[in-house]
Amino acid sequence: MSKATNNKESNSLKAVIFDWAGTTVDFGCFAPTGVFVEVFRQKGIDITIEEARGPMGMHKRDHIRVISALPRIQEEWKKRYHRLCSEEDIEEMFTNFIPLQLQIIEKYSETVPELSEALEAMQLKGLKIGSTTGYNNEMMEILIRLAARQGYQPDAVVCATDVSAGRPAPWMAFKNAELLQVYPMHHIVKIGDTVADIREGINAGMWSVGVVQSSNEMGHTRDEILAMPTALYKEKFDKVKKKFLNAGAHYVIDTLAETDKLIDTINERLLRGEKA
Repeated sequence: MSKATNNKESNSLKAVIFDWAGTTVDFGCFAPTGVFVEVFRQKGIDITIEEARGPMGMHKRDHIRVISALPRIQEEWKKRYHRLCSEEDIEEMFTNFIPLQLQIIEKYSETVPELSEALEAMQLKGLKIGSTTGYNNEMMEILIRLAARQGYQPDAVVCATDVSAGRPAPWMAFKNAELLQVYPMHHIVKIGDTVADIREGINAGMWSVGVVQSSNEMGHTRDEILAMPTALYKEKFDKVKKKFLNAGAHYVIDTLAETDKLIDTINERLLRGEKA
């Protein structure tokens, strides 16, 4: 049996919990976005990419529920069906979502460029690696296998379907802490690319960090980012940063290449007795 790391004995971070799509894989978080558009289209409702991205990071059923509750979508639904979207409709769309997502998840499984550098730095610092995701276990079986081929094998993976509620609830983070045998929670940092990720970290009592460049909130491919004028990128970066900070993020970084320095900064704060 592994021994729990009681960090009262050591004032430093002991683990990092990553999100998956938009943070460690799938630059720009494209895999789920088009599928949400398609499942609503199948019901005769056109949603925008921005509407599809809005609740990203949540359990996919909850994500569909939030989109269906948007005022514009409610009006479109009433025009077509003369009633509001029901739980049965939500369940039908979620059921349709699963095979569509499974079909394309491999296409969007490439790890983000800075991940290997970040993992190397964390390994040198002796940090354990956990992860949370809005995907279910069937989807993650595929993604875990494909990520491993690229050198990414986190010590723990927890899906929204493994706990009673997904983000922004803290239960996936708590399950990670149990699997990693690390506590207290302020000796763990959560890194993600959505508002739901930020709130998950805050609600779990962890240091919560938003990553911008590869994020769902930015919503661009790497090639689009590289071709973007500097002033435009800064404008978009600042907008996403503000959104993360307003959600409660302790820090916002551009890419995972900044995690080594970030961990040192948090460790300095822990040594001073500060908590998340």
